[in-house]
Amino acid sequence: MALGVEAARRLAARRRDIQPGLTPAEFDRIEQQYGFEFADDHRAFLSVGVPVGSRNWPDWRNDDPETLREKLARPIGGVLFDVEHNGYWHRRWSERPTDRTAAVERAREHLATVPNLVPVYSHRYLPAGRGTSGHPVLSMHQADIIFYGVNLLDYVYQEFSAGPGLDRSEPEWQPQATVPFWREFLE
Repeated sequence: MALGVEAARRLAARRRDIQPGLTPAEFDRIEQQYGFEFADDHRAFLSVGVPVGSRNWPDWRNDDPETLREKLARPIGGVLFDVEHNGYWHRRWSERPTDRTAAVERAREHLATVPNLVPVYSHRYLPAGRGTSGHPVLSMHQADIIFYGVNLLDYVYQEFSAGPGLDRSEPEWQPQATVPFWREFLE
């Protein structure tokens, strides 16, 4: 949790568009309404302050529920787009159907079982899951997925130059993929 608190503190030092943090009741409502649990460091980050001021930040308190659902669905939707339009097929799935519509439906079935990802900012995501922390932040555009931060603290440095951090060219900058299925895009 200290990781998330420090990330929020550093971001707040660089930005003025931070609202008060989410309350336990607000976390409960959000997690129930959208069917996921925040990772511990993400939860700690949002309990210190909720960044707003740009449509790139998910405003968990005030955004339209459909907007938040769209942001939550983007990782799966991006992979499905690549299945339909770019011939993508995950190596662990059975043979790709020759019919494009059938391929999308088969991919949708597989994707219904993968871990949830939660938007941090724009197309940057953290895995969901209470009792977890220290995950790398992923930048996701369809099936093109890269590391954007070793963890949430490093991410606020990489994206917003908030606080000290490692340059990506330094040998110490070595994010480790942590979440089943999604980590296979990074190997």
